[in-house]
Amino acid sequence: MDHDSTDHPQPPRKARRSSQPDLPPQDLTAAADVDPATSAAEEDDEARLPEAPEEPTDAIAEGPLAVGHAAIENAVRLAPTSPGVYRMLNTASDVLYVGKAKNVRKRLASYARVNAPLPARILRMIAATVTVEIVSTTTETEALLLEANLIKQLRPRFNVQLRDDKSFPYILITGDHWAPQILKHRGAQTRPGRYFGPFASAGAVNRTITALQRAFLIRSCTDGFFESRTRPCLLYQIRRCSGPCTREIDFPGYGELVREATDFLSGRSHAVKELLAAEMEKASNELEFETAALYRDRLAALSAIQSQQGINPRTVEEADVFAIHQEGGYSCVEVFFFRTGQNWGNRAYFPRAEKSFTPQEVLASFLAQFYDDKPPPKLILLSHEIEECALLADALCVKAGYKVEISVPKRGEKKELVTHALTNAREALGRKLADTATQGRLLEAMASTLGLPQVPKRIEVYDNSHIQGTNAVGAMIVAGPDGFIKNQYRKFNIKSEGLTPGDDYAMMREVLERRFKRLLKPPEGDAAKADDDSFPQWPDLVIIDGGRGQLNAVREIFQGLGLTQVCLMAVAKGPDRDAGRETLFMPDREAIKLEPRDPVLYFIQRLRDEAHRFVIGSHRKLRKKDIREAGLQEIPGIGPSRKRALLHHFGTLKEIERASIADLGKVPGVSAESARKIFEFFHA
Repeated sequence: MDHDSTDHPQPPRKARRSSQPDLPPQDLTAAADVDPATSAAEEDDEARLPEAPEEPTDAIAEGPLAVGHAAIENAVRLAPTSPGVYRMLNTASDVLYVGKAKNVRKRLASYARVNAPLPARILRMIAATVTVEIVSTTTETEALLLEANLIKQLRPRFNVQLRDDKSFPYILITGDHWAPQILKHRGAQTRPGRYFGPFASAGAVNRTITALQRAFLIRSCTDGFFESRTRPCLLYQIRRCSGPCTREIDFPGYGELVREATDFLSGRSHAVKELLAAEMEKASNELEFETAALYRDRLAALSAIQSQQGINPRTVEEADVFAIHQEGGYSCVEVFFFRTGQNWGNRAYFPRAEKSFTPQEVLASFLAQFYDDKPPPKLILLSHEIEECALLADALCVKAGYKVEISVPKRGEKKELVTHALTNAREALGRKLADTATQGRLLEAMASTLGLPQVPKRIEVYDNSHIQGTNAVGAMIVAGPDGFIKNQYRKFNIKSEGLTPGDDYAMMREVLERRFKRLLKPPEGDAAKADDDSFPQWPDLVIIDGGRGQLNAVREIFQGLGLTQVCLMAVAKGPDRDAGRETLFMPDREAIKLEPRDPVLYFIQRLRDEAHRFVIGSHRKLRKKDIREAGLQEIPGIGPSRKRALLHHFGTLKEIERASIADLGKVPGVSAESARKIFEFFHA
């Protein structure tokens, strides 16, 4: 689905003259540039299974349940008879449940009836309730939208919770330049232009943009690179760009290419293909075979887009397909995105919900939260009938500004799409349950091998990274029964003044003190509500990279903080840094050496390597930021004159960073040795 935030394009601007290499400063294997203002990491975090809480079999004590009934009865007396949203809170003012109702008083009264046959989940919620907060709304539609927003924000224990809610990538055709650029975009859609999506993954966007470049010859270079061209780059030579930078195509001609691309992505693909086929036939009849071949290649690229996406429906132009499968107390919602008659990918979600929730209840709550910050398509296909389907459709219509239809197909191609999504949901949940079981066995083996008092539910691994003490950064990665928990990762910019450059002990001391002092401090306000009760905040095991010396230093830090319940372990590299020959150190114990093929050792290596990857990536980002802020003077032998020459040649510091050694050596005044130093400075 596309979204238009296009201003009128600016008139053509004259390109600045400068000598430039033939190759654009970008990797031709990548599909397109990413919008630098809103770029995000392309690594899609694997969704994890939430803890499936066990239903208690003990009877609920009359006292707490009576207290909850009394609190709700007090709220009933003051509740409005109009639509609204209510929140149930416990003694710590944590929100237990968020609900909406057409008549708030009537809904709350249903909870207040003492002898009403309610599920155990509802009875536990009532027993924990001490107060009820109410927000009135004008319509039930507004109440539904507010409820979804509050559930995502507050994460109440007794609601279905959407997890792993990452932003989706879109294709953006910019509207703030006379020669629009096509690129990948994540985040807020504030830049003028047309947005098409969502796509399920960055890979799907990249493949589509690559084919669109071949079909419509729209540029993907940055505005700075575009303005500095004096001759077409390599993308023009390989027929992936029409060369507007050097006026190989005029303004009306380029505008027509952009219009065709916009029409194709907006769902008018058949008309665009018919137009190109007619132009190819016309050129062939006029014996302009090179022009006809160009149209032929563009048609082939369009066909590639529509064939590479897997299942492409014939009768569905734009739709999202949702299918839910439940097994072992868990739920998996598989989402497929179809736009312009093409499959733009799929993604599996594992929402947190108690076992007593039916598939219909989970799916209904999931949908309201899913579209809280995303524009819905005109058609939503579901695997299960949900309550208040018409109300949800009306709410999405109000939010989107156009009609949204929600249906459960019974036959035909739409039914086939839902069945396909349901099969994927069943397989995704099966894979996730199998992975979780394997991870559980590894944790049990680790506890047995290392003699831990219990199987660790939360493991934290710490590491530092710096270059001669500069841009020092520490990092923490977290692992648990579901694998790496990436939304729990943290980085620590080292702030201590007077720190001896390269003092790893002092850096580790600062990181650990900042981490655990925060845990030791009682949470206040919003921080008290931020903890996810499905995953512990305190680690059972802390792993550091190093030997006995690092272990003793960390042990002293923990003793100073009064931490005695957290197990410690240090992992020292083997001789010549060989993997498989690591030595494990634990307090008051002999060093432990495991067999090279031991699964526990391999698991520990994975934990350490993941910490390495994360901390080195954090250090590089910090270093690049400092490089951009400081300019090029930090590179030995690069003074103001060479800096001006480099900027005049490449346009921006970002393009200098992307350039190869050969391209750097073509800059006047930059020798081969200087080019090597510049390249190594950016790519150390």
